[in-house]
Amino acid sequence: MKLPAAAEITEFHDYVLAAPGQPARFKDGVWAAIEANHWHNSALWEQEDLARRRNVPDSEIASNKRAIDAHNQKRNDAIEKIDEALLGLLEEITRTRKARQHSETAGAMIDRLSILSLKIRAMRAQTERTDVDQAHRDTCISKLNLLSQQRADLAACLDRLLAEASRGETFFKVYRQFKMYNDPKLNPAVYGEMSGSKGGSTGKSGGKR
Repeated sequence: MKLPAAAEITEFHDYVLAAPGQPARFKDGVWAAIEANHWHNSALWEQEDLARRRNVPDSEIASNKRAIDAHNQKRNDAIEKIDEALLGLLEEITRTRKARQHSETAGAMIDRLSILSLKIRAMRAQTERTDVDQAHRDTCISKLNLLSQQRADLAACLDRLLAEASRGETFFKVYRQFKMYNDPKLNPAVYGEMSGSKGGSTGKSGGKR
């Protein structure tokens, strides 16, 4: 299997968003991982929107937050699988003596492309609203153009990374995320609760630990 081109990936992202609810198109390999990552990003987007509601019981927001954690874990698992699959396609490549390590993995870049496709779809919807004034639409048109440019820039960077990697000039590794808050054995607030103690603080916060 050949390395995917960024244009193929962005086209696939847009296609999936235009035809929601379709069964999985790939069973294994890099495209299955790309599809899984995009699906969980799409589900995350929906749950993040729902979690901002103010007119529903707190129990519903708690349910949204738990769904966010679950999808975020699987999204990150898929990023790692993308990198594993890509590195499998590159395993016969001999690195040059001056090969440089890329700090961001190809899988992380593909994940960012997936998120940008969701932002572009949502911003485009804002430009088509009829219940807002033209100033709102104009502002969103400007933002949509910027998002499209950002996606094009990132796509070009991904193509360059994979091209350099295929020539042995650049390499990347699989970076394990180790989402500790999702592991009851590693989250002190959870294992402390299970053992009857209060647990300790990790000193960390935020959804991307």
